Amino acid sequence: MRVPFDSLCLAAVAAESQVLVGGRVQRVIQRGPLEVEIGVYCGQELFLFVTADAQYARAHLLTRRREGPKEPPGFCMALRKAIMDARVEFVRQRGLDRILEVGFRGKDSVFVLVAELMGKHSNIVLVDADGKVYVAIKVVGKSKSKRPILPNKPYEPPPFPPLPSLLDAKPGDDLKKFEGSSPFLRNLIEGGLPLERVQTAIRDSVYEPVYCEGQGAYPLPIAEDCVSRDSISQAIEQHFESLAKDDALAQQKASLKTQLERVLLARETAIQSLEQALDFAAHAREQQEKAELILAYQHQILEGDQELRVPGYDGEETTIRLDPEQTPIENANRLFARAKRAKEGADEAAQQRRRMKTEQDEATAALARLEQATSLQEVDDVRAEADKKRWLHRQVVAKKKEERPHEGHSVRELVSPGGWTVLYGDNATSNDYLTTKVARPNDYWFHVRGVKSAHVILQTQNQPDKVQHADLMFAAKVAVQKSASRHSSYVTVDYTLKKYVRKPKKSTPGFVTYEREKTLHVEQ
Repeated sequence: MRVPFDSLCLAAVAAESQVLVGGRVQRVIQRGPLEVEIGVYCGQELFLFVTADAQYARAHLLTRRREGPKEPPGFCMALRKAIMDARVEFVRQRGLDRILEVGFRGKDSVFVLVAELMGKHSNIVLVDADGKVYVAIKVVGKSKSKRPILPNKPYEPPPFPPLPSLLDAKPGDDLKKFEGSSPFLRNLIEGGLPLERVQTAIRDSVYEPVYCEGQGAYPLPIAEDCVSRDSISQAIEQHFESLAKDDALAQQKASLKTQLERVLLARETAIQSLEQALDFAAHAREQQEKAELILAYQHQILEGDQELRVPGYDGEETTIRLDPEQTPIENANRLFARAKRAKEGADEAAQQRRRMKTEQDEATAALARLEQATSLQEVDDVRAEADKKRWLHRQVVAKKKEERPHEGHSVRELVSPGGWTVLYGDNATSNDYLTTKVARPNDYWFHVRGVKSAHVILQTQNQPDKVQHADLMFAAKVAVQKSASRHSSYVTVDYTLKKYVRKPKKSTPGFVTYEREKTLHVEQ
């Protein structure tokens, strides 16, 4: 059961806020884009809080002072200019609508603050003595509404159809036809709350405010488990403070969940790649036999052939895939090399798979703890653990276009399965700039061997040893797709650390030499 801030709540707040009448405004604070706090000294400093948030629109007194931002927004500055040092002349509810009006009289000015607390149509408008809009927290143009809210234009109240007041209703009447009757209040009355009790509370300003944990606050008792409070403002403030904590917890959990799910996906991708490598190693003997068959039957291979069909060692016909751009000997050597790499890398792949499986289990456990977290401290504990394992990559705050680091060069950005940033250039000049100006010494640099291709940089945040095989393959595939070999079935990609890449003096843009390279083979 969600308790709304309805007309009855506003009536109770308006009654409590009569204490402000005669007081002097000495502070105006705007802590959020759609909320304002007005500090009034009336023997003591009290604050009237109003927000036009679509979901949480409300008004109430605050029990304690809160600090505002060092640079107040324009709405706040306009309010200060208009009502600072003014006296509060009245605080009233317009009929039984969800509209609060606060009158201010200064030495030479009169203003009325109108708080329209109506869901997505909520607004806070300061109206001058001529009935014109002085300033509004939401400026509404003619294209957005039939009732525009524009500075220096006449203020028009919301066009509600005239209805009789709830105070005039009698038992048995259809309460939908009365002003001040919210669906929530009607349900309470239908559930046993006497209509006369509601009417007496409004007429005599005699309320019994309650706070219902996790549900809200209301001027009259609504359930047995609700707790009585001294004022409706106190009850509302308590509820929304709790709600803010719940929202903060949900946001923190959602943010960390996204990062942990990315880590888990990266580990799953890496495990899949390593399992493929292990499976390939298990069939290394088959690759070697295919290479031997190519050499044995090379006289049957014609230029441009994409496959060879010959009897295998077991007597059954076997089909061997060929690279039509390579000679039979080159195709055989390619398979011999693949078989050798598979055998040599089997132990390392098995070790990496065990490590990835351990991290996969740890990430799964961290996600489970996060789902069960009921406090910010528990979320922080999970985040600290993830940060200790270097799972969390620091996000760079986006810069304005004119401040972006690529200085107009056509450099594209991608994200690898493990969350690493991958950059590549669209042309020779951009490649040159990317390699010589952007890449750091411990970033990985990729280029397709022997043909023109983009320079691809995998930014490692100075942690190249943390980059997984799946991320390296991702960057290698980018290099292939941005190369003259993008339509080939088997492409060799060299990669090395940027500190081993050199650009000779007076060489053309994009031309570099490199050393200590390793090789990745991309099959398409």
